[in-house]
Amino acid sequence: MTTYHITQPRELHCDVKLPASKSISNRALIIYALTGHDAILPENLSDCDDTKVIIRALNTLRSQDKTDAPSDATIDIMAAGTAMRFMTAFLAATDSGRHVLTGTERMKHRPIKVLVDALRQLGARIEYEGEEGFPPLRISGRHLSGGQLEIAGNVSSQYISALLLIGPVLSQGLTLRLTGDIISRPYIDLTLWTMREFGADAEWTSVDTIEVKPLPYKPRPYYIENDWSSASYWYEMVALSKDPYACVRLEGLMDGSKQGDSSVRYIFSLLGVKTTFATKKPGVPTTITLKKNGHCLPRLEYDFVNAPDLAQTIVCTCCAMGVPFKFRGLQTLKIKETDRLLALCTELAKLGYDIQEENGNQLSWDGTTRHSPHSPNASEPINTYDDHRMALAFAPLAMLRPISMNNPGVVTKSYPQFWEHLQQAGFTIESS
Repeated sequence: MTTYHITQPRELHCDVKLPASKSISNRALIIYALTGHDAILPENLSDCDDTKVIIRALNTLRSQDKTDAPSDATIDIMAAGTAMRFMTAFLAATDSGRHVLTGTERMKHRPIKVLVDALRQLGARIEYEGEEGFPPLRISGRHLSGGQLEIAGNVSSQYISALLLIGPVLSQGLTLRLTGDIISRPYIDLTLWTMREFGADAEWTSVDTIEVKPLPYKPRPYYIENDWSSASYWYEMVALSKDPYACVRLEGLMDGSKQGDSSVRYIFSLLGVKTTFATKKPGVPTTITLKKNGHCLPRLEYDFVNAPDLAQTIVCTCCAMGVPFKFRGLQTLKIKETDRLLALCTELAKLGYDIQEENGNQLSWDGTTRHSPHSPNASEPINTYDDHRMALAFAPLAMLRPISMNNPGVVTKSYPQFWEHLQQAGFTIESS
């Protein structure tokens, strides 16, 4: 097992070209595949593991079509949850033959029953190869008619997005009613926005209902914005830097971005980081500059229901800054690459921070520590649990003290160049 030992730079002044948004990349790839055109692909496509998995799966399907090879084949999406959900819907709603869709051991314990049940109601032929409600899945592709469908609004937004993405190719379109509380609404809105970029007629018709008309996608050249989720770790570094003149410039982000995690700029404004855009022209990628603003709330309460992927970053930042917090809307974190709530509690305890989990959807911390983060007790390496966001959120804590981290390679799932970028920013990284 590889362990990295990370030490802070003397000062923090750097320019960073962030990776492309994997959320937009993955949606755009499915849409391109649904157009049936292979000649045009998105520009600035993400090179992270999750996107590569979808590209490999779609290339496998194209290869089978050209060679008339047997289609009853296995597609392994590894640990990519988005790929599992999006490819399940894609394979079920297209005449792609028969496939077994599988993944890592962890993936085989991540629930997918809600999506399978919804697709079955639309006429899909999907069987479980193992435990009921979990991958692997045997999918027999066919054209589906669509129609009206209800699904709980408090499930993973990826289930909802997977259904919406196939809506334009259903003969009757799709009317999707979300029951109960609707979580992660910005991710749903990102899906609808991306669909409309390719000619789809898809919109909210009421507070809980989305209508997608049977209007096929139109292939077009398309440029993908860089990733606001990846920006969050640089916000964390600026917030934690002891350099009062710390300055980080991040390329390729847009003001008014449709990415839900663009809310990071607001959250970190409460934690002492100011964001300045080189241009605020809508839809134009630009450079943003992060600097300290000299102001920080003494306590932070926030509902992450619309941006759960930012939670690990903000939890780590608040602990390192000594800012007590209470965070809600974290229920989806228990079914990610790992149980992120448990992982946060376990790893932050090594550094002396006793954060509390409540009701499976909240984390809180009263601001007290068991021991100094600089004490010998805090020298145990941080475990990453095969979860990229654990590595990405904990690495900036090196701004406070040297950090050791096991299995740092997991960052390739969303930010393959992360360690290289840290070194370019002046961090020292030694491997053992």
